[in-house]
Amino acid sequence: MAAFLYPASGLTLLPRFVRSVFPMVEQELSLWQQYAQENGMRELADQALASISSKKFHCQGGSVYSLYKGVPTRNFVRLVVALQTISDYLDNLCDRAGFADEAAFRQLHLAMTDALDPSGPLNHYYANYPFKDDGGYLAKLVNTCRDEICKLPAYHLVKAELLRQATLYSELQTYKHLDLAIREQKMLDWINSHLPEYPGISPWEFAAATGSTLGMFMLCAAAYNPELTQDQATKISRAYFPWINGLHILLDYFIDGAEDRLTGDLNFVAYYDNNQQTIERLSYFSREASRQTAALPEPAFGLTVVNGLLAMYLSDPKTDSPDERTIRNNLLDSAGLYPKFMYGLCRLLRRKNIL
Repeated sequence: MAAFLYPASGLTLLPRFVRSVFPMVEQELSLWQQYAQENGMRELADQALASISSKKFHCQGGSVYSLYKGVPTRNFVRLVVALQTISDYLDNLCDRAGFADEAAFRQLHLAMTDALDPSGPLNHYYANYPFKDDGGYLAKLVNTCRDEICKLPAYHLVKAELLRQATLYSELQTYKHLDLAIREQKMLDWINSHLPEYPGISPWEFAAATGSTLGMFMLCAAAYNPELTQDQATKISRAYFPWINGLHILLDYFIDGAEDRLTGDLNFVAYYDNNQQTIERLSYFSREASRQTAALPEPAFGLTVVNGLLAMYLSDPKTDSPDERTIRNNLLDSAGLYPKFMYGLCRLLRRKNIL
């Protein structure tokens, strides 16, 4: 399928995204679903199928980058779905295995960096994990990413930063799934080794920024441009990490706050002192993310992504309870008219079960 030209407005991008890209995501996920059903031991296949079923929206959201200027849409959807499915599958393996082993989680997450480095060998991802036979599922996901990455003419300009972000992501996932008694200190030791490079953000805001795959998708999309410069790649990196990535995950944790309080799950937004601080810090990330997009090669696209994050997450029904509604309304008020309009559109799409 020919690449979409980037539309001037998110109001035209969103309908194209839903009508054209969502079906491609469904097609790709159905192929992985079928593979998991037919291959490997039941314990691993069940986690693969559960991650596809419950986290499909991650692939849908990341596939917005298939509409970036010059990107062949179907190829990029294939890359996004494969990389995001690795992420979601590994999250399930770490979260639902019934044990917490740092070496096992670290070894599993080598799949993230292997997927982004076509020149290296594949690792034995299950070496320290109790279940090992996935019928080739994870290796096939990794090789699908590699096949698509080899089509990017400017990949050499973004590879180092992609691997850095993938490594940080993998470290976060390794530490956040450890036993509660050691998890927080392990995470702080890791965070504090990086935090001096990012003045003005808290340890848990840095951790949030490491938890997003959006920067990886954007860098891959930009690498389709054979005329991409190193300066442009650096500006993309700085905009996404920590600002757009951070906004993404802070919003994700915000809408899950009530649920995580009940289950005792880790939540970075819970480290804010009160609702007012939550409003101030999320508003700050929103403003900074929007400001950073002005320096990007396609600034209108970048701004649409930021506004889309606000609209998608704040339109979630989880934000309708009193405390969350107050925070949501403050964030929308500070963001401006255009994000509010996109928010209304997303609420409509949710009512129609499209989102």
